[in-house]
Amino acid sequence: MSMSDPIADMLTRIRNAGRAKLKSVDIPGSKIKNSIAIVLKDQGYIKNFKFITDEKQGILRIYLKYNEKNIHAIYGIERVSKPSLRNYVSSKDIKPVLNGMGISVLSTSKGIMTDKQAKAVNIGGEILCNIW
Repeated sequence: MSMSDPIADMLTRIRNAGRAKLKSVDIPGSKIKNSIAIVLKDQGYIKNFKFITDEKQGILRIYLKYNEKNIHAIYGIERVSKPSLRNYVSSKDIKPVLNGMGISVLSTSKGIMTDKQAKAVNIGGEILCNIW
């Protein structure tokens, strides 16, 4: 079965697993999903991740992060740029998420990075998602 938006599927699986208080979630793997997982781990939204190879495309296993009160580290996660409506911004037009309390994940010519990293390098790109 083909999927029209695999990134939205990844974000939905993470959101649903966090609400269900699961320790980990398995997602069909790809290079861009792996890059998004690297950004989520660097920013402290997930505990860890592992790419498991199989005969098909591989599986990305994401280990979710909770605080001492068992509250998920990701309060909200939303897809911004969709296959039907792409959202591109220049470096000076990147807006902070929740006044700097969250991050935007951008796909740039230098790879997947956060909004703060893109502003520091002075490069724009496609806003994939917002996380807070």
